[in-house]
Amino acid sequence: MSASADLATHPLSARAASPPRGDANQNPGDVSLWALVAEDLRTYDGDLLQPGLWAVLVHRYGNWRMGIRWRPLRLPFSALYKTLYLAILWLWGIQLEYTVKLGRRVRIWHHGGMVFGAAEIGDDVHLRQNTTFGSARLDARFAKPRIGNRVDVGCGAVVLGDVRVGDDSVIGANAVVIRDVPPRSVVGGVPARILRTLGPI
Repeated sequence: MSASADLATHPLSARAASPPRGDANQNPGDVSLWALVAEDLRTYDGDLLQPGLWAVLVHRYGNWRMGIRWRPLRLPFSALYKTLYLAILWLWGIQLEYTVKLGRRVRIWHHGGMVFGAAEIGDDVHLRQNTTFGSARLDARFAKPRIGNRVDVGCGAVVLGDVRVGDDSVIGANAVVIRDVPPRSVVGGVPARILRTLGPI
């Protein structure tokens, strides 16, 4: 595929997708909650004033509470989660629901206009202001993106529909991604096209 080729496969995909069940703890299973929180703190350089850090921590908490299997016991934790989630959304404009499967060391660099309605966001992903992940059409509202590991997302980027963004890719500022992105690709434009392929690190 040439560097200027269109991104492969399905534009504005409507492939079958079901709503997220939201009935399980989706925090990374290879590390304890407290180790995960400590890692998140290091990811944000220990800066407790970073809105992105609080969005991630509330997300971790929202998933942790789903490990409480007895619903009556879980109810007060759920009420606190919903309060904290809305506080993050209203105060800083970061929408990151607990049903998004979030990897480790994810860095949200800015706040305001951040809508992370993805199915999954991988490890070591960098996200900047005015980023939108979500469905492409009302008749396919549960068809949402999957963002791979070590993806760097520029400000104003939009990724829509049931698309996969491959590992180690870069999404340029203000790009609109509506098709799959192969690993190690740099994409940009509206709609996004492959600008070049990155070599091995």
